Amino acid sequence: MLSLQEVETFLTVAECGSFSKAGQALHISQPTVSQIIQTLEARFRTQLFERHRRGVWLTDAGEALRPMAQELLTTVRRLEENMSVIHGTVTGTLVIGCSTSAGKYLLTGLIASFRQEFKNVRVDIKVRSRESVFERLISGQVDFGVSSKILDHAGLEYAPLFTDEVVLVVWSDHPWARFRRVYPDDLLDVPMIFREPESGAQESIVQGLREHDISPDMLNVVMELGKLVEVEVEGMTLEHQIHIARNLRLPSSRTQVEFWNFMQAHRALLEKLPVNGY
Repeated sequence: MLSLQEVETFLTVAECGSFSKAGQALHISQPTVSQIIQTLEARFRTQLFERHRRGVWLTDAGEALRPMAQELLTTVRRLEENMSVIHGTVTGTLVIGCSTSAGKYLLTGLIASFRQEFKNVRVDIKVRSRESVFERLISGQVDFGVSSKILDHAGLEYAPLFTDEVVLVVWSDHPWARFRRVYPDDLLDVPMIFREPESGAQESIVQGLREHDISPDMLNVVMELGKLVEVEVEGMTLEHQIHIARNLRLPSSRTQVEFWNFMQAHRALLEKLPVNGY
């Protein structure tokens, strides 16, 4: 009979793309991971992973197994969590997909506050691309998604977490560090560092520049390192809203409900927590 360890190991290898990384995530040795997968493949009489020097990835059979394995693992975890409610205990594991840098830093403070109240709950944050977060939220691989964008999907419910402000920073020896304020046209005269095009912060910057008739290709974008100082850009305030989302088409455990309610009730904590600038 299929064991829970086999299911969890299979899904972790599929997620990590490596037997060794999966072993680290599961706190077991790489040979043990390899043996579990070989046992699974022998039981199903089919190869579940393609092995390559750069890692492993799912075969067609593995891809077919993955959603069923995920559903089975989710059901078992919900069963354990809901049975613990009988004894008045909120327990289990929450998996949060996060696609924003600000959310990644700020969530840790809020989660620490949540675990002070619910000490038996483990929270795992998966930092992924926006597309990957929504894909995993819809499939049930993560319990919640944190992103600066909203996907138009009938099954997803969103709630605001905090407003993230995008600011301009320069190294401490830069002439602007003395004045702490510049005008949008001044941005055309200096080398700049940009975030990746798909980031929420980058989209806010591009939109703000366009409102002043400046396109990104007009800027001199390079890489510069050093101690940074925040500088105000006159007439430009760049903000984007960070949301948390859940999938209403999947049944919620008691732990998930408690976390969702906690996040709404303690949202103000995020505005007070420090975060690294861009």
